[in-house]
Amino acid sequence: MARLKLKEHLINRDWCKGCNICVHFCPKHVLELDSEEKVVAVRPEDCICCRLCELRCPDLAIEVITEQSDHDATSTSEDAVNTSEQDD
Repeated sequence: MARLKLKEHLINRDWCKGCNICVHFCPKHVLELDSEEKVVAVRPEDCICCRLCELRCPDLAIEVITEQSDHDATSTSEDAVNTSEQDD
């Protein structure tokens, strides 16, 4: 199963009103308001692509652009079970 990998945070600064909702909901503290009270992604490398910022923005000013990455090297036990079932 592929994981989502961040390509970019697409932020429409004209639509952003600086309400701070996206900043508040980001579990990894990726977003902050700049000196103009507009959102910026200050730590994009920490983004887990949960899209809470995108879903909560009342003005649709932020979009999380992702791409599929290869299967995560740390597979879960469920993945191992599914693989062994396919071999039977």
